[in-house]
Amino acid sequence: MAEVMTTDVRAIIDRDPFDASAVADLREVLGRDPSRYKTLRDAVMAIREREKSAMKPSTHLRLGVADVMLGQYSRALEHLGKAGDNGLALFYRGLAMESLEKWADAAASFADAAKAGYDPKRSELHRVGALRRSGDVDAARKLLDKLEATAGGSPEFHYQKGSMLSLEGELIAAAAEFETTLAGDREHSGALFELAYINDLHGNDEVAVEYYKQCLRRPPVPLAAWINLGVLYEDESRFRDAEQCYKQVLNFDPRHPRANLFFKDCRASRDMFYDEDAERGYDRLRQLLEIPVTDFELSVRSRNCLRRMNIRTLGDLTRTTEIALLASKNFGETSLLEIKEMMTSKGLRLGQALEAGERAGMQVEPIEEMSQEEKALLAKSISELNLSVRARKCMTKKGINTIGELLSHTGDELLDCKNFGVTSLNEVREKLTEMQLKLKNE
Repeated sequence: MAEVMTTDVRAIIDRDPFDASAVADLREVLGRDPSRYKTLRDAVMAIREREKSAMKPSTHLRLGVADVMLGQYSRALEHLGKAGDNGLALFYRGLAMESLEKWADAAASFADAAKAGYDPKRSELHRVGALRRSGDVDAARKLLDKLEATAGGSPEFHYQKGSMLSLEGELIAAAAEFETTLAGDREHSGALFELAYINDLHGNDEVAVEYYKQCLRRPPVPLAAWINLGVLYEDESRFRDAEQCYKQVLNFDPRHPRANLFFKDCRASRDMFYDEDAERGYDRLRQLLEIPVTDFELSVRSRNCLRRMNIRTLGDLTRTTEIALLASKNFGETSLLEIKEMMTSKGLRLGQALEAGERAGMQVEPIEEMSQEEKALLAKSISELNLSVRARKCMTKKGINTIGELLSHTGDELLDCKNFGVTSLNEVREKLTEMQLKLKNE
């Protein structure tokens, strides 16, 4: 079987002509088995060695497209620039430009691809995204409206529409559009990233991590996905994993300011808190929680129930209660006993993660003797402060949902929150000062 996989990738990258059909086949093969990216890298190296003396435009084209898929965007641009005015080359130039955050250049390249006849609807929809990110929102909106009649049912249209809604602050409507995108293209990296970011903003860290990880499986990968995933890993004290994320960004852009800053902060945190035994124990637990439930010999009834509830790993079961399982159709005491025995064999139990969350809860002192105006102000959601992602995460971890709850904490209490530093504390103080408020004891 492994030999067939290798032959598939090499045969496709060497196909003549190397056109849109070949690219679609290559993406499908890579999507089915991400391990084949190694075969693709080997095939690319073989082509370079074989034709290094005099490369034809068609060779530059196949190498450029392959480099985009491998995340080597700068090198891809060098090859695609020598592939001629080929529509496929122009489109992949746009994708590489997007990944390097050169939005205006990407928009121009997508426009050229459409004029050259390469899947005009798709090229123009990608141009919408590049225009939006370049700051030309009005032009992006007009072009999107124009495309609705001919491309309104495509996954890419729903993605671009969702992105526009997200820009306007309509996150619920945007999330619905991104879900529709994934229904048509389950590996759409843009939709996966946006859903990860929305869950990230709302404190749904576990869901966000899963979306970010899916987003990384198929290039081109947004650099922001690596950075945001790194921040989430830091929140879990997975400093080595976080470092690897920031290194991925620095491999593409060694001068990336946020990646450099976060990498240094992460290294400092790891050196400060690193406990080799604790980290080994954490790694073992993490690996244990990621074991698929399909690895166990469960009854058909139990397997069907877990599938309906979207429970895929032992970690998912630690976030599920006995009551929730018994509420599932056709799931009885026998199936529950089977699941509990499986969990016990691994030293885990149902609801374990939920219990940990309850123990971390905090009580907030009641506020008395206030005017209606003061009570209304303190009852406002913490989102009214428009805090940065790191500051918002601290609020979520501390169970702080309103401004009143925030005021019941001291600055030192907030600084106890992992990854919440003096910069974040000053940010909170500045936001409160604008509302003529202060933290406790200040």
